[in-house]
Amino acid sequence: MGVTIEKAWKQQLESEFSKMYFKDLIQFVKSEYATKHIYPPGKLIFNAFDKCPFDQVKVVILGQDPYHGLGQANGLCFSVQNGVAIPPSLKNIFKEMNADLEFPIPQSGNLENWSKQGILLLNATLTVRANQAGSHQNRGWEAFTDAVVKCLSEKKENLVFMLWGAYAQQKGKQIDASKHLILRSAHPSPFSAEKGFFGNRHFSKANKYLKEKGKGEINWKL
Repeated sequence: MGVTIEKAWKQQLESEFSKMYFKDLIQFVKSEYATKHIYPPGKLIFNAFDKCPFDQVKVVILGQDPYHGLGQANGLCFSVQNGVAIPPSLKNIFKEMNADLEFPIPQSGNLENWSKQGILLLNATLTVRANQAGSHQNRGWEAFTDAVVKCLSEKKENLVFMLWGAYAQQKGKQIDASKHLILRSAHPSPFSAEKGFFGNRHFSKANKYLKEKGKGEINWKL
């Protein structure tokens, strides 16, 4: 598996690809795809980067693991393929978007349209075994995606980072708050959404900030 990733991202992350941890990670991932059922499909591992080129990033949403059910994961955090039932956390994201912006709740959970507008939908771990949540954690993906967050924080200005839940907030500790807007709340999971995700108004806050900084607002409507 060669690293095929959007050209500008490849230039920005070149130093990571040559590190030993990344080479070990790729060997592990190749072996897993050859011998087990792994999600997302191999061609979609770097989909978040391919759909949202480095030069176009405006907003970053951090997730943890790809979905591990049949046909769900498409390489974008919280997103599922068209025709797949909308998972509980994404249902709650749509509920908050509806309350915040009064947009109708989407019928599809495919968030590709967000990516194409400059939203990097980044999971901390980019692959997973079927039906085994967290099975590819601590293999190197987290170091790689930490490098992505660090790169964005250092080389960009006026990004919006949406950090939902303790895991994302921990991962976002290296973000320079003097250069970027960091929005924190509880995770949209049914276990925590009532503890501060609902009512966070992150969608309108992001657009207000982007507008103030002379950037185009996001059309959150799917």
